Parts: sequence; C-alpha cells; structure tokens
Amino acid sequence: MGLRRVAAAPDSDAQVDPYSWKDPKRYLWLLGLIPAAAVLLAWGLRSLLGFWFSGWTIDWAWWGGPIVVFIIIPLLDYFVGNDGANPPDEVMAKLEADKYYQWTLYAYIPLQWGSLIAAAYLWGRGDLSVFDSIGLALTAGVASGIGINTAHELGHKKDQLERWLSKITLAPAWYGHFYVEHNRGHHVRVATPEDPASARWGEPIYHFVFRSAWGSLLHSIELEKKRALRNKRSFWHPDNDVLNAWAISLALYACLTAAFGWEVLPYLIFQGAIGILYLESVNYIEHYGLLRKKLDNGRYEQCQPRHSWNADHIVTNVFLYHLQRHSDHHANPTRRYQILRSFDEAGNLPSGYAAMIAVAMIPPFWRAIMDDRVIAQADGELDSINVLPSKLPQLKKRLAELSYSETGE
Repeated sequence: MGLRRVAAAPDSDAQVDPYSWKDPKRYLWLLGLIPAAAVLLAWGLRSLLGFWFSGWTIDWAWWGGPIVVFIIIPLLDYFVGNDGANPPDEVMAKLEADKYYQWTLYAYIPLQWGSLIAAAYLWGRGDLSVFDSIGLALTAGVASGIGINTAHELGHKKDQLERWLSKITLAPAWYGHFYVEHNRGHHVRVATPEDPASARWGEPIYHFVFRSAWGSLLHSIELEKKRALRNKRSFWHPDNDVLNAWAISLALYACLTAAFGWEVLPYLIFQGAIGILYLESVNYIEHYGLLRKKLDNGRYEQCQPRHSWNADHIVTNVFLYHLQRHSDHHANPTRRYQILRSFDEAGNLPSGYAAMIAVAMIPPFWRAIMDDRVIAQADGELDSINVLPSKLPQLKKRLAELSYSETGE
C-alpha cells in the first residue's frame, strides 16, 4: 500500500528551492520547552503575583501544568486548527541536517531537570500546603511525562550521545526501560494483541495503563536477558540498557532526597507516576482498536498508516514534536521530528492528543467517540480490530447493527 502524503504547499507540484524555503514552524518549536520549565514558570508566576495579590487564588499557579495541558492547549488546538502541510521533498535532507532542531530538543533536558530540582527544593522547604504540593507534583509530572516523549524522539536515533540523553530524560519518571521496550518491542509488535502498548477496542484506559506499564516492564527485561545471552554477558553487566537507565533514576532520587530531606520522596514518586500516566495515556490513543491482519504464514502484515491514530493540530504538534504524525514515525522510526509527514490514509482523530487524553479519562465518552470510528477505519473487518476479548460479543453485535458481517463483506 503506497503512502499518500497531504499537500506540502498550495502549489505542491512546483519546484521548491531548498535554499530559499523557510520552515514556518521553525521558531514555534521553542514552545515545546514550556512544559520542561513548567515548575520554574509556576514558581516565577507565583512569586510575581505575590507582589500584587495575596490569598489562596495565586496558589493555583502550582497547578499550572495540568491547566495548560488539558485546558489551554486543547482550546488553542480548536481555535488555531490543523497544520495540514508537509515539508517539500526538496528540503527534507537540508531540514533533517539542520542542528537547530537537535539543540532545541536538547534544551528540554536541563530545563526538565531544573524543574524537578526546583520542585524538590520547594517540597523540602516545608512551607507549601499538601494541596499546593500535590499541584506542584502534577506540574512536575507534566514535565516528566512530556519528557518521556522527548526521550522517545532521542532514543530512536543512532547517535550514542542522543541515546544516553534519552535515558537521562527518562530518569525523572523512573521509566528508563521504555528506551528498550519501545524501540525493540513496541515497534515490532505494534497493533497486535501481543503488544501491551496497543490498546484494544472496548478497553478502559485505567485497565490499559496497568497492562501496558507492567507488560512493557516485563518485556524490556526479557529483551535485555536475550541480548545478554547473545553477547555472552551476565544480565547484571553495566551494558544492560534497563539497569543503567534505572541507575540514573536511582542516583537522581537519592541526591534529591539527600539534599532536601525524606519528605520530598513521596512527591518525587508521585510526579514520576503522573509522568508515566501521561505517557501511557498517549500510548492508549495512538493505536486504540487497530489491528494488523495475520497472514497465512502466521506473521502479521506490515504496519501501515491506517494502524495508527494521527492528529495534525498544530499546537499539540509543536508541544509534542510531531508525535501526532504517528504513522510516518512508525514507517520511519529514525526520521527526525521536523520532517515527519501527514498521510491521507492514516486514521485521524477529531481533536489533538491533549484533548483526546482528557476524553479518554471518561471511558463512556471515549467509547462513544472512538468505537465506531475504529470500525470504520477497519472497514468493518473483524480481523482488523484489536478487541478486548471480553468485549468480542459486543463488537460482533455492533458490527451487525452497522450492517457489517464479521468479515466486512
């Protein structure tokens, strides 16, 4: 199946001069650093407002992270609208080689770690209420969760520095095994029942999060055991990519606890859990209900654009480094974020990932929006729908109601 891209520009057939073409989103990518600095920005806003106001109202600044992600960004997506344009073929090589985009991505890491250190200082200082401390943890969790997405971008690259930076970015959420499982597990088994990170039709997000997190952890350990065996090394060798990533987390948490006191540890763990929840919520919506068909030889068909849910809302695209152009990412995992493309045949969501995560938190709303959309994306073919086994009778009934047979004929 060929990949049909959306238009690169209104006059997409015209020859483009790669030296004169300018990326219209070039400086918008800097907005992606806002979540990294979420705690620092909240602290600055809280201090600034404190000069003019007093009272509990300004303490909502500590809750700025979830307010921005789940309210402001979805509203901006709605009003700003879709991107809808791909970089022309003639500029792809130049755009990918431009180091500006790498340094923009690298800048996320010191800001993310700075935010976590600032949060630990504020918790350790002891003058925040429990309510404010929870809000601060949620805001720090946003930095850690979107940091996992930054690590995702870095971890796919062949450069060893970027791979280590990926592990460093995963450390605040203590999710270093994602580096192993995502690259060597999810990308191999995506949109199949064997992949814990591919959500099933009818599966509530709260069921999925635990299944994906636990299944991904176990499979990452299994993958590293096999690699150690192939290399004739012990599983406990420092080369183990699960263990050395966890070691960074352990050192980070130990240093913060030693510097600011044991009272910061519960909040560190909580913000890490929020980061994981954010990441797994994105996993939930990316492939919900989509299934690669099993071939006669027992293998699955090649992953196609139709096996991912995409969104081309420009605001979330900028904040998530084009993660919403997910079909192209699965087709070209090492391709850098600035040149990922949209495809006509990809499954498209009614709104950006940020808004869809909020919808997913209310399972009846999510299913009302997405279940029939999955059936339509699969052309009503039962063997193209990844269904939660307990929901299979319900799916068959729905197919009948929509006048599909079980084979879609």
